[in-house]
Amino acid sequence: MSIVREVVIDDCPQILELIQELADYEKEPDAVRNTVEDLEQHLFGNSPQAFAHVAEDESGVVGIAIWYLTYSTWEGRHGIHLEDLYVRANQRGLGTGSALLRTLANICVERGYKRLEWQVLDWNEPAIKFYDAIGAGALDGWTTRRLDGDALQALGTQGAK
Repeated sequence: MSIVREVVIDDCPQILELIQELADYEKEPDAVRNTVEDLEQHLFGNSPQAFAHVAEDESGVVGIAIWYLTYSTWEGRHGIHLEDLYVRANQRGLGTGSALLRTLANICVERGYKRLEWQVLDWNEPAIKFYDAIGAGALDGWTTRRLDGDALQALGTQGAK
């Protein structure tokens, strides 16, 4: 059985390993640009904007939940956006993912946050079934949009002096 706790700086190398495993699982093995140093800065720097919890057992870190705060203008309250939830393959089905999500749900309840949201790839049936089983509903009528790369650069430099 694994335990869930807040991340500490010494976890960053194992977190990066799990991020790479997630990228491999999601068929994007070359997409990870993150580094241990980046994780250390973003999770533990002067003003962290990203947060993480890990699940660990006697073998080390076996799961991660990396998240950040959102704000609902309609609710007038913060929420959590779960950027990545990943559990090593040999730990799936043992309650590790549920324990990580329960921890984030507890944070929401304790702090008065109104939402815990995340995205899942439409082909990831095991994850979708897991999320359905805990009562997480899909947001019908919404699509995710992303501005990055050249399009982000072009928009971000329009009108810049």
